[in-house]
Amino acid sequence: DVGEVYSRLLDHRPVIQGEIRYFVKEFEEKRGLRELRVLENLKTTIFETNERVLPKCEQAMQDNLSETFKRLQAANAMVRRLQERECEARKLQADKVMAREEKCIAHWEEFMKEQQNKRAEVDEEHRKAMERLKEQYSEMEKELAKYVSF
Repeated sequence: DVGEVYSRLLDHRPVIQGEIRYFVKEFEEKRGLRELRVLENLKTTIFETNERVLPKCEQAMQDNLSETFKRLQAANAMVRRLQERECEARKLQADKVMAREEKCIAHWEEFMKEQQNKRAEVDEEHRKAMERLKEQYSEMEKELAKYVSF
């Protein structure tokens, strides 16, 4: 009894073997060579792709890449020329600014010299006017001194 209970509950080999036989029978009878034909078609498609399509794609890619590479080189050359022109323009602009600054500095120095000369002239005129006024007041004091004696 224990052996029978064991074989019914725990021994699954007969059931599994039956399922395996059923699966193999189904696969061989119903499907036949269909999977084999599908695999053969896949093999043919892969072979065609490797032998014909892939080389065409590689060639097209090489052609397009070389054309693209040439265009990129031309674009880089143009950008380089533009950068050089811009650099030259900036340098010319900086030179112009420096020349203007130097000119402004020279004008400022000339202006300051003129101002010093004018200041010296004004100071000289002021000194002379002061001397004249001193002489005039000293003469007036002498004149007044004459009238004080009365």
